Amino acid sequence: MWWRGLAGIGTVALLLVTKLKFLLLGLTKISTFASMFTFFGVYWSIYGWPLALGLVGSIYIHEMGHVAMLRRLGIDAGAPLFIPGMGAFVMLKQRISDPLTDAKIGLAGPVWGLGAGLTALVAYLATGAEIWFAIAQVTGFINLFNLIPVWQLDGSRGMHVLARTERWMLVAVIGAALLLTEQRMLFLVGGVAVWRAMQKDVGPGDARVLATFTVLVLALSLLAKGVS
Repeated sequence: MWWRGLAGIGTVALLLVTKLKFLLLGLTKISTFASMFTFFGVYWSIYGWPLALGLVGSIYIHEMGHVAMLRRLGIDAGAPLFIPGMGAFVMLKQRISDPLTDAKIGLAGPVWGLGAGLTALVAYLATGAEIWFAIAQVTGFINLFNLIPVWQLDGSRGMHVLARTERWMLVAVIGAALLLTEQRMLFLVGGVAVWRAMQKDVGPGDARVLATFTVLVLALSLLAKGVS
């Protein structure tokens, strides 16, 4: 079970290269490009252009992960839109009722986001430029935040399909990640996960989703270690 999730995520960095044409296609949408430029301008004024550009790029890749999965599943959706202070989102044009489909769409964003973070980490190891390490850590932190299983965040959509036992297994993994990395965001991720595990309304269960969620928690926590 676990190796399947690890194998799927481990290929993302390669997929980002092979899907470069697809990533560039998203920039042809005027609404996406304009909102991205505005987002970049706001964060440039706060953090400087290198980190702002890395932040915009990593969020864009995250959102295009959702778009790629939506296209794969034949679901109509709008282009990514950026909102300063909130991040970005993709507006669905139809309701998703199947919990497994919802989980696949939700976790696709963090999976691609992890790929973006790992790519930045590789760039840091290759060049020694500290900005790449900062981008990698911030990317990990943002995607870890998105795994909080509440409201419309990706973690909530990922947890929809999990059965009660699987939810408690995920809670245990979050606890282990907290001990390993001391990443305080995991208090929030884990606290909400405990609440979701105690709810009467649970999903039918899916081992692949649990494996993917587990690897995401561990990998993103390690990537975001040191970010508070």
